[in-house]
Amino acid sequence: MHTIVKIAVVSVLALFANSTSVLGDIIKIEFTKFDAYSKEIVYINSGDVVEWIPTHEGHNVEFLIAPEIDFLGKKSKMNEFYTLIFEEPGIYVYGCTPHLNTGMLGVIVVNNDFHNIEHVNNLKLSPVAVSVLKRMLKKALSISNDKNISSPRPPTQ
Repeated sequence: MHTIVKIAVVSVLALFANSTSVLGDIIKIEFTKFDAYSKEIVYINSGDVVEWIPTHEGHNVEFLIAPEIDFLGKKSKMNEFYTLIFEEPGIYVYGCTPHLNTGMLGVIVVNNDFHNIEHVNNLKLSPVAVSVLKRMLKKALSISNDKNISSPRPPTQ
């Protein structure tokens, strides 16, 4: 019961911490039993909220890169709900601390802005994680550049 109350309080605080977030979308990402996140690429707008839901044990969220170092979220605790409001446009890369080497990564693109892709490409990761990240970035850029996209936000993958 105490955990449910804590999750509810954190969710409410996240929504009201910034006035633009009240109008923003809330994107939910689950920890899967396959050592992956339920959504590997997420396109959001400034002011949107991302929530990571611990549906399977043994996972967390650790940000590896953000548009500016000041915008890196704190590392979450293992097996706990985590939420973050994204205000700064650019690419954010995060992973599960114990599963980084196996490629448990996620990419968030805010405002369809890829200005910091050079920094993302220079991340020092295991060969498996580098391969996973390259595949994800190629896919993210492809979807972003797709001429058939009429909405400001490409579909979440």
